[in-house]
Amino acid sequence: MNATRRPPSRPATAATARSSKPPAASDKDQPLIDDIRLLGRLLGDVIREQEGEAAYELVEQIRQLSVAFRLHENHAADKALKKLLKGLSGDQAVSVIRAFTYFSHLANLAEDQHHIRRREVHERAGRSQEGSLAVALKRLDDKQISNDAIVQTLSKAYVAPVLTAHPTEVQRQSILAAERGIAELLAARDALLEQAQLYAKGQDALTPRELAANEAQIKARVVQLWQTRLLRLTKLTVSDEIENALRYYETTFLREIPRIYAELEAQLGGAHLHPFLRMGQWIGGDRDGNPFVTADTLATALRRQSEVVLRHYLTEVHLLGGELSMAARLAQVSPAMQALAEASPDQNPHREDEPYRRALTGVYARLAATLRHLTGGEAARHAVSPQNAYATPQAFLADLRTIEASLRQHHGQALVELRLAPLIRAVEVFGFHLATVDLRQSSDQHEAVLQELLATAQLEADYGALDEAARQQLLLRLLNDARPLRVMGATYSAHTQSELAILETALRARADYGPEALRHAIISHTETVSDLLEVLLLMKEVGLMRGTLDSAGAVADLVVVPLFETIGDLRQAAPIMRAYYALPGIAALWQRSGAEQDIMLGYSDSNKDGGIFTSNWELYRAELALVEVFDTLAASHGIRLRMFHGRGGTVGRGGGPSYQAILAQPPGTVRGQIRLTEQGEIIASKYANPEIGRRNLETLVAATLEATLLQPTKGASAAFLQAAEALSQASMAAYRQLVYETPGFTDYFFTATPIREIAELNIGSRPASRKATQKIEDLRAIPWGFSWGQCRLTLPGWYGFGTAVQQFVNAHGADPAKQTALLKRMGAQWPFFQTLLSNMDMVMAKSDLALASRYSELVPDPRLRRRIFSAIQAEWQRTADALALITGDTDRLAHNTALARSIRHRFPYIDPLHHLQVELLRRWRDGAADERVKLGIHMSINGIAAALRNTG
Repeated sequence: MNATRRPPSRPATAATARSSKPPAASDKDQPLIDDIRLLGRLLGDVIREQEGEAAYELVEQIRQLSVAFRLHENHAADKALKKLLKGLSGDQAVSVIRAFTYFSHLANLAEDQHHIRRREVHERAGRSQEGSLAVALKRLDDKQISNDAIVQTLSKAYVAPVLTAHPTEVQRQSILAAERGIAELLAARDALLEQAQLYAKGQDALTPRELAANEAQIKARVVQLWQTRLLRLTKLTVSDEIENALRYYETTFLREIPRIYAELEAQLGGAHLHPFLRMGQWIGGDRDGNPFVTADTLATALRRQSEVVLRHYLTEVHLLGGELSMAARLAQVSPAMQALAEASPDQNPHREDEPYRRALTGVYARLAATLRHLTGGEAARHAVSPQNAYATPQAFLADLRTIEASLRQHHGQALVELRLAPLIRAVEVFGFHLATVDLRQSSDQHEAVLQELLATAQLEADYGALDEAARQQLLLRLLNDARPLRVMGATYSAHTQSELAILETALRARADYGPEALRHAIISHTETVSDLLEVLLLMKEVGLMRGTLDSAGAVADLVVVPLFETIGDLRQAAPIMRAYYALPGIAALWQRSGAEQDIMLGYSDSNKDGGIFTSNWELYRAELALVEVFDTLAASHGIRLRMFHGRGGTVGRGGGPSYQAILAQPPGTVRGQIRLTEQGEIIASKYANPEIGRRNLETLVAATLEATLLQPTKGASAAFLQAAEALSQASMAAYRQLVYETPGFTDYFFTATPIREIAELNIGSRPASRKATQKIEDLRAIPWGFSWGQCRLTLPGWYGFGTAVQQFVNAHGADPAKQTALLKRMGAQWPFFQTLLSNMDMVMAKSDLALASRYSELVPDPRLRRRIFSAIQAEWQRTADALALITGDTDRLAHNTALARSIRHRFPYIDPLHHLQVELLRRWRDGAADERVKLGIHMSINGIAAALRNTG
């Protein structure tokens, strides 16, 4: 896919692959351009070889027309492009879509490598980038915050990205595996090209041959991609989603998280840090709206997680045995180490004088027995038979620390750092459970279970008909009653049995895998205090709460976590939690049960409910109000508040750079404690590449440290808060007027976006809608945002703000100049407002009204089409004007050069996918029976999502 023709067999040399001259400062993006050209050329070669010259020429013609229109605003090229695409057959359309989709995937790989490359350049020059641990620690040092203070803060910290399943995840693992291979080859190529500089001086004659071999290997991977099916033939199961997530642990988390600890400890003078950075998981335990999540899937998730982490330990212990080959006559060992060796069942005479190897053979046998006991799996190799399974990770750790102490005492320090120290840290962080699985269910489902339990026990005939006060009174009475609710011999519905089975499985899993395996029970749609009490009562029913609420020894195993999602829910968050903790026995219960209270905030539904500005503003207000509640609880009962941010990929769902988002949190809301969701293609984007993954994890730690110890977010002034409230009211009114009050808007959405086709894709186990209706209210927030990204309007990320600013500046009786000056001060001084403006700027840069107008042509009613698209277009312009007014930047991404570069290089190649998607949507909806048309639509969805990256 390159306009420059070049025979595919021509070998790469130092001169042709990339100039051997180091790029000047102004040429810093040249390596990225070179990589994109290389990958595009190889893809073009593969298309020519696999599909024929005619197919290659067609793709090239479309590429050139697209570039001409996008870069040079050539309207004749646009007209020619549309005519060409309209005349394509189904087979031709699929071939072209595959070409541009794979180009998007390859461009992502080139960009990721360039991010790594630029970071290395900065680090070699002593210029660490913002968001790095080095910069965070430098800022702390500048403020004279001691290492001891940092260590003390981290000893009480808890930072956890939480991987969740995603109904719009479009990538197959087979594709991701091939792309990981290309990413590794691009990294290797960079090393070869550094050698090329030496070759140009006559110092290395092997470089051209190595470059040619590298290029051949990349091409082989591109061939693999071209011949690998992009789409799934069947819908993902929950088990598939579990396996997909586990691959990121194998490629990134298990190795990169210990490296982060090692780097941080080295910079803090060698202090050993409490394991504050951990992983969370929803997959297998999140049953909100997903009927396919059951006790069996939860058990599968926990078993497979344990298997992954135990097999990692087994591999590392095996490799340690190869490295720690010291003979007793040449290296002394500690008495404890000698005892560990003598306790080993290893009787091999070849290892008789090798105490470390003998000990590790015994450790391996115990781990193999642990694997068999917890998962039913068998270790890959057996020097001796599996025996004496470890009861806890702590017992395994004790053996590793015995080996570590002996090495450190007898001149083996260097050997500790190679493999043993990272393994010890991995065990501290991942235990035998790998990641903490959250349970999540909707409050109405808990209510339905209790309704049946109470009616069957003849305690309350119609629990659902009780008012809130009566519910609380009944639930508190039952929490103080030692008797169970279930009646011996009674028959319960499948739903009640399933819900109780989930909790019973959680109880057993904590005993098997450790208490960190499950810690949270999240309640979607929390609207009342009774929603929390219901879950507590269900926990008591299965033994996850022991003792009665009024007893001095009552404890609960899982934190009951409310999820406040809609605008109304967010406004009630603090009152609900204040009332909950005012109930007799509740504060004392949680003080005894870990003194932690997680509260989850939903970005997605609040945005779908009230629009971008109001969602963010109500989240901000809710956090401030919750901090006030828990400051009192911390003083009286020592209970810590931890915010759990339900962020998605798109800005409309709380997405955007994590570093800025954490620093923009209201004062006092971080305090070393934060959890946040990572979803769908964002997981792949952040964590498929280990280097990129470590950078993203490091960013979470750096931002948490800065937000906690530097407190960069000062309290906003009264004027700022009043202005934000006024903006919120106007923004929400404008948003709801369009989405919920405009006649025909639902019809417009379901025809001008590919939402219906997205629902048909085999891209997740969860249904796209909570109910079988065509209502915006029932649609899940993820496909809602995903659909607007596909048609390039990105509406949830900006709509309503332009009207709000216009009304604020021209408010009755106000001075427009003073109002404008106030907004500018907010943009310059208030991190909350700054981050929101930056995210809207990013989203609008990814929007394209010209492409969106093509999608609007799918709406059959021309009056409806013109009326709604005109309203959207007008608001887009008002929002663009508002951003320019406040920031002074008339161009999008004036301060985000990396994303501006990305858009400049990749967006000309997305246009054909959009044009083809619209054409194929029209054919399909007009009744075309050709399955190639449907396949083309689904491929285009994949390609556009890959190109936009944060779309779900």
